[in-house]
Amino acid sequence: MAPRNAPTSRHRRLATELRRLREQAGLSVQEAASLLGADRTMISNIEAGRTGLSEERVRQLACHYKCPEPALVDALAGLTGPRRASHWWDEYRGKLPDGHLEVSEVEHYATRIRTAQTVHLPGLFQTEEHARAIFELTVPKLSRLDVELRVAHRLRRQAIFTDENPTPYVGVIHEAALRLQFGGPDVARKQLAHLADAADRDNVTLLVIPFSAGAFHGAGQSVLYAEGALPQLDTVQLDTALGAHFVDAPIPLANYRSLLDLMERSALPPKESQELIRSIAREC
Repeated sequence: MAPRNAPTSRHRRLATELRRLREQAGLSVQEAASLLGADRTMISNIEAGRTGLSEERVRQLACHYKCPEPALVDALAGLTGPRRASHWWDEYRGKLPDGHLEVSEVEHYATRIRTAQTVHLPGLFQTEEHARAIFELTVPKLSRLDVELRVAHRLRRQAIFTDENPTPYVGVIHEAALRLQFGGPDVARKQLAHLADAADRDNVTLLVIPFSAGAFHGAGQSVLYAEGALPQLDTVQLDTALGAHFVDAPIPLANYRSLLDLMERSALPPKESQELIRSIAREC
């Protein structure tokens, strides 16, 4: 198990889950190392994501930690994968902040995606012109090259909907986000038409919270909830002033699931939501 210089998001998550299993088993790092016939440095490296793991070693650790869920053990073994598989987002490594790449990886492996947006439209459905208008408003101002890199990366993320098995998606959008005309009326009209067309896809559900709904749970939130093979392996991504922030602890995950459930209940049904999007587009 050679040290890994740049662990992927999935490998870091595997490391985190193995640490949780060890702690739930009531074992110290030293005790876990003794069960493997190794020193504590090996366990420390595993739990920091610095050491590559085989599927066999993951199952061995889960056995030592007496994991009671075979499905979880199988899911964790599935996170091992190649030590450095090549993906499209690797092209942007060193060119964009790591958070952008991690979002791509999380979306790529998600079994289903749920989002909630109250100011911006979902990045997964933004047009090139709309995305460019957003990035041009970044403070401090980005260079032209940085803007174009971000736009290209955002468009590439949308490949999860054009693959052979498109990812199921449920998105909640507040009416305010639909009415903010980034790039002006023409860009906004095309963007809203594109969004409404996306709602025709079998794997996509868009739900709009209208102004008439008044106050609602999660107002002001921007949430991307990526479901994993099991609920324990879900991931939440939040936008912050300092970049993307990822959440994977059990209690916060449960809270975000509940929040999204409440937001979806505040929204119009899919058909009415689509009609409202098209109506606002005609007003542009």
